[in-house]
Amino acid sequence: MAYYVYIPIAGENKISTFTLNPDTGQLTFQRDVAVGGTPGPLAVDPESKFLYAGLRSTREIASFSIDPSTGDLSSIGAVSLEADPCYISTDGNGNFLLSACYGAGVAAVHPIGEDGAVGGPAIEWRTTANKAHCIMTDASNQFAFLPHVGESNVIFQFQFDENTGALTPNASVPMLAAGEGEGPRHYVFHPSKDILYFSNEQGSSVTAYNFDSSAGTLSAFHTVSTLPDDFDEENSCAQIHTTPNGKFVYVSNRGHDSIAGFVTDDVTGALTAIGQQPTEPTPRAFNVDLTGNFLFAGGQGSGRLATYRINAQSGQLQPLETYTVGDNPMWVLFVQL
Repeated sequence: MAYYVYIPIAGENKISTFTLNPDTGQLTFQRDVAVGGTPGPLAVDPESKFLYAGLRSTREIASFSIDPSTGDLSSIGAVSLEADPCYISTDGNGNFLLSACYGAGVAAVHPIGEDGAVGGPAIEWRTTANKAHCIMTDASNQFAFLPHVGESNVIFQFQFDENTGALTPNASVPMLAAGEGEGPRHYVFHPSKDILYFSNEQGSSVTAYNFDSSAGTLSAFHTVSTLPDDFDEENSCAQIHTTPNGKFVYVSNRGHDSIAGFVTDDVTGALTAIGQQPTEPTPRAFNVDLTGNFLFAGGQGSGRLATYRINAQSGQLQPLETYTVGDNPMWVLFVQL
């Protein structure tokens, strides 16, 4: 069993592959794969056989097969889009690829062929609102959510047909307004509770939502700041991730340049802040590894990747090493083969 880390380097039009030592958190560079545009979001299918990359400058989604013995990526195709994708994910069965297009304000669904390549035309190309930022399906593969930042400040709620790939606005609540000035950007599902956590780009906060898994709707119940009380400068939140056991949630702060940590209540799922770990400038992209022992944060403003060990009891981050990875790291994706 081997662990790999894939990092798209947007300023150099490449995807870098590293191996991860699951005991120490140490990374070993393996190779770069050149791509034909500026790589941003990455996704992997449920069986970790294929990797997908959104190429924002050329408005494409590129497909790669993953060598199960080496982690090497081999191009198997690309499909053109009418707008640039800022977030991509596969549905729970790996039959469709969902994408959010920020500039166009669009939710899209494309078919994935038997060869693993994303194809066209799009099954869905649904206009929503300005600054769409994230989309994925829930564990039942029946529902999907699309948050929007900035002035849109809304979460679109969809029913998802896992047989056809169709997105249908939720019959009861198709759009859920976020709290004033929050700007919901990315979200994660709690691994064992009907709860979602959203990072709020403009609000510099994280909001917990109860998830009605029968109706496919959300209701906010808790919001907490990602910043210390004495910080009054400009900041915006980016990504959000949770440990595999759901005990800890982390959000990246751009401006304060830190990773904010939270512990979740065992019963309610409410969040308690455990502080902020200073990290690389403009930590847009970060992730928690599949063992839940490490967190890696990419500095968009530094071209470096900072690595941390997660304290299993407190959730605090212990700095390990910093690696120079290249100009503008945009995503951190962990894969186990």
